[in-house]
This record gives sequence, C-alpha cells and structure tokens, in this order.
Amino acid sequence: MNLIDQLRAEARLAPESGIVALANHGRGKDGLIPLWVGEGGLPTPSFISEAAVKALQGGETFYTWQRGIPALREALACYHRRHFGGPYQPEEFLVTGGGMQAIQLALQATAGAGDEVIYLSPAWPNFPAAAEIAGARAIAVPLDRSGNGWTCDAARIERAVGERTKAIFFNSPSNPTGWTADRPTLKAVLDLARRKGLWIIADETYAFFHYGNTRAPSFLDVMEAHDRVIFVNTFSKNWAMTGWRIGWLKVHPSLQQVFENLIQYATSGTAQFMQRGAVAALDEGDSFVASQVARARQARDLVCDRLARTGRARFHVPAGAFYLFFAVDGVTDSTAAAFRIVDEANVGLAPGAAFGPGGEAFFRLCFHRRLDQIEEAADRLAGWIKRL
Repeated sequence: MNLIDQLRAEARLAPESGIVALANHGRGKDGLIPLWVGEGGLPTPSFISEAAVKALQGGETFYTWQRGIPALREALACYHRRHFGGPYQPEEFLVTGGGMQAIQLALQATAGAGDEVIYLSPAWPNFPAAAEIAGARAIAVPLDRSGNGWTCDAARIERAVGERTKAIFFNSPSNPTGWTADRPTLKAVLDLARRKGLWIIADETYAFFHYGNTRAPSFLDVMEAHDRVIFVNTFSKNWAMTGWRIGWLKVHPSLQQVFENLIQYATSGTAQFMQRGAVAALDEGDSFVASQVARARQARDLVCDRLARTGRARFHVPAGAFYLFFAVDGVTDSTAAAFRIVDEANVGLAPGAAFGPGGEAFFRLCFHRRLDQIEEAADRLAGWIKRL
C-alpha cells in the first residue's frame, strides 16, 4: 500500500512552493545574497521585542482571548483611525497566527468544496494553493501588461465570474508585480462584488510600502460598513516581524463570533506575550515603518538603475511592495534560469513561474535589504545578464 495515495487529493496534490524549492537549493551557499523571500534584512526592533520579553517574563504564557487581547484589538482600531480615518472599533479586529492564517480563515468562511475564488495573476502562490487545499477552485485572472505597466481590468474579472464563484482575492500593492490599484479600480471591483453578491478578500499587506506621497489606496476608502469585504493583514512586513507569525483580520462586527469559532478550532489563539510585542509595534512603530519605506525606495531605485543599464532587463518600476518583477531578453524558463543564477551569480531570486499564469518569463527580486547587498546583487546580476 502506498500511504500517500490514502491522503485527501487536495493535500496530496498541493504544489511544492517554487520559491522554497529554490531556497532549499541555495541555502547555506557561501557568499550568496538571498533575495528570494519577502522579508527585509533587519531584525525586529528592540522596542517590539522588549515588550514581548517583558510579558513573557511576567508570566503571560496562558490561554488567552481567542479574538486577541483587548489591548491589541484597541491598538489595531487606533492604528486604523490614525492612518485610514473613520471610527474603527476593536470589535472589527481579530488576531491570527500570521497573515497566512488570516487568509485561510477568510477562505473557510466564504468558499468550500466545488466553489470558485478569483485572484489576479501573477500572484503570491500561497493564496491559490490555500484555496485549492480548502477544496475550492482558484481561477486566475491575468493582470494586463503594456508599455504603461501592469493594470487590472475589472471587466475581465467579471467575465471570469461563474455560478460557483464566491469570492475575489485582491492583493494591492501586489506581490510580486508591485502594481497598485487606484481608487477607480477599487471602486469598480467593489461594484462588481456588490452586483454579483461576492466577497472580497482584501490583502493590503503592503499598503505603506507605496512610493507615492501617502499610503496606497484601500478598499477602506471606497466601501460602506456592510460591504462584503474581509481584510487580511500581517505584522510581518511593516515591523520586521516575519518570524513571529502574527497577523489580523478586519471584519464587520457581526462576523466576530464566526471568526472566533474558526480561530478556536484552528490554533485556539495567538500567544499573549507575542501580542504585547504587536501592541508596541502599532503604538510606537510609525517612524520605524517610515524609515523602512524610505530605505526600500532607495534600494528600488538602485537596482532598477543597474539592471536598466544592461539593456536586456525588462520591467516596470514598481509603485508599491518591495519587489522588482523583471524579465531578461532571451530567457523564457525562469525556473531553470533561477537555479543557474544561484550557481553562476550567487544571487537568490524567486522564479516568476512560481507566481502563476503570466509570470513564467519573470524573476522576483526582493530589494528590501541593505543597500550594499542590493548594490552587490545588482552588479552580479548585471554581469550574469551580459554573459548570456
């Protein structure tokens, strides 16, 4: 008997992450510059870590509120009032074990076996994989790409809606392309969801990594209180907390008990001492986030300049997030090429093929690192491109 054949098909057929496969190939390679995953190079700042340590040493190690400790839910409400306007209340927020769990819970609440969820592609591969594992079918709607950059056509999303469609997963600013929806696009997608009775799962993780003058536009700017929008977010990116695995959901207050139940039967809550660190992040971290974004902007401009000089790298300067999604003339198989780049240039990139339809010829480079690392990586990549 083959044990693997006895598992659920959805689990058995879950794809290996193309990003992790490459990282496993290059991990530990001497002198390699790893730009394959979506995190910065800084450790969590001390004002966050010290708050968690203090709580840990103070004995905050017991079961706690499934929805999140009151102090963190109030901090989330204050954070949203400060940055998004509006009378946000703690009853709208629940604490999760990272942004990934927030997505899983949103899917559990909106789509199941035989249902369909629409997402924009190229996309972070964890969302369609999570949908498929849940038994739903993930339907990719490609972003348009032209000389003016990546764009989203709401009419194309509407054409993908079928009788079994339950939700639209909408990530802006986008991982991996950096495309960022403007308010008219958000309004068009919201109007579509209203007409068709669909949920929107809004992933606005990179809202503050936006290289305009302010944060990126949000569904919070265009929606009404009773619209079917579930927000999924994480502490990972803004506050250098990727390894903490703590995030949040924002939902209508009437949905709180349902999501509390889902948390109970998944993880039974997030460690209280970690939540104390998250409170410090929200209450004291605005200047840290601003410095992170300024640093990322410098790195973006540096790597774009260096690769543009090769004359063979094709990309649009990203408006948001902290990734450069670029193609190289003559390269069509990004997976094979990414392995070569590890071996020949000692730089780790994520292959665009890992991000689904439309990404096959691209690479994703995370530029949210020290400037000297980005400069060296860009020089190595430029040399590799010229040798092709």
